[in-house]
Formats: sequence, C-alpha cells, structure tokens
Amino acid sequence: MTLPAEVIERIADELAEADRTHGVVPRITARYPDATIEDSYAIQGIWRDKNLAAGRTLVGRKIGLTSKAMQQATGITEPDYGVMFDDTVYPSGSEIRFDDFSNVRIEVELAFVLKEPLEGPDCTLEDALAAIDYAVPALEVLNSHIELEGRTIVDTISDNAAYGAMVLGDVHMRPDEIDLRWVPGVLSRNGEIEETGVAAGVLGHPATGVAWLANKFHQHGARLEAGEVILAGSFTRPMWVHKGDEVRCDYREMGVITCRFV
Repeated sequence: MTLPAEVIERIADELAEADRTHGVVPRITARYPDATIEDSYAIQGIWRDKNLAAGRTLVGRKIGLTSKAMQQATGITEPDYGVMFDDTVYPSGSEIRFDDFSNVRIEVELAFVLKEPLEGPDCTLEDALAAIDYAVPALEVLNSHIELEGRTIVDTISDNAAYGAMVLGDVHMRPDEIDLRWVPGVLSRNGEIEETGVAAGVLGHPATGVAWLANKFHQHGARLEAGEVILAGSFTRPMWVHKGDEVRCDYREMGVITCRFV
C-alpha cells in the first residue's frame, strides 16, 4: 500500500457519508495518483467492517468487470469485487427507491449460491461448478459515489465495486441442468429493448468468475463460504435508469425479472 492509514480511513469515511447522502465525491486517483489496488481494497475493507459493526449482515460478494462489454464500457480491464449486504437484495417485482442510489444503472447477470466452501489458490471452473448449489438470474443496480469521468479500477474498488443492490429471479437451476454459457438476457426499459447478451460473455463461462474470486481471496488468507451468494458479473453494458422506469429482463428458461424505480 502507498496511502497512509489515516488517509485510507478518511476516504472510507467520505464514501460512507456519500452512501448515506446519495452523493458523489471527487475521484480518489485525481487526489492520490499513486494509490494502488491494495489501497482500494483496504478502503473498501474499512467501509465493510464499519457496516458489519453497525449491524448489517453480509450475504455474498459481487464480481465486476468480467466481460468485454463491461471492460469497454468502463475502460477498465481487470475484474474487481465488492461485498453485498442482506438489506440490498430484492425479489423480482420489487419497487426500488431511486433516490437511495447515485448514478443509477442496471446490469444483467447470473448469481450463484454456494453449497460448500471454495478456496484457492488453484481453484478451477470445475471446482467452482462442484461447489455451486444453484444459479439464479439477477439484475445488479449500480450505485457509484465517485465521479465517473476518468475513474480507474482503484476508484471503483474503493467504492465497493459500484454495487448498490441486487434483484433476484424466481428460477433456481443447478449447473448440471442447463448450459450456463448460453443463458440469454434481453433487457428492456419501459417496454423497449435496450441491451442483449449471453452469459458466455463473462470470461467464457459465468462461473469462471467464482473460481477467480476464490483464488483472489486466497491471497488474503480467506475463502468463500457455503451459503454465500456470488454475483458473477454483467454480460451486457450498463443501462441507465431514471425514476419511474419499468425494467424487465428475459432470461428464457431461467425466467423473467422485473422491477420499477419509484
């Protein structure tokens, strides 16, 4: 790490206040050009631990920037991850308060629930598939508290990988019941199709990101635990939404997710 501990703590507090007020702060890399990825995960970690201390419950992890579509949309070429708390999970059909988020966008993803722990350092796609209980379609609500223009992966990771919320579908399928690479997503806003894609756009197979995350965690002496939800990354570009928008995504065999921003 290059940033002093007091600077890391101060930035974590800034982001916590931006989360509380639904505001946006200047880019970290504009103020601290030498900040590293290790600094950004340290910032995220302090923010996470303060939320846990305040009584929130961690339910899983999100992986981001795993597809060419997302990497091209952000100009960032390395995956990242953040944490998800139980009060950010919505069922399909939910009404979601638009003003609870900043820079609100939607991404099309699959989520995986683990039936057993998963640990690196040499975790493979096959290992990940064996550890997954089931897959479920999901929409991710992006929530960015750092100005978007010019941001780097350091900015994104510090901001909990821009995670805001997750809308889960109703259809659960085991990895041996469906070829997960070919799960489609047809994303509509107010009845008009805006984005389409297939899950193979995420690292060739959407569960590859789960293996990547297990190996990444091993570097920090940690592992993924049974029961955790892993949001595997978007296979479409992010779609901007506004208050009043109706969102619908059709995953074919895996059903349809809807939500509305109020």
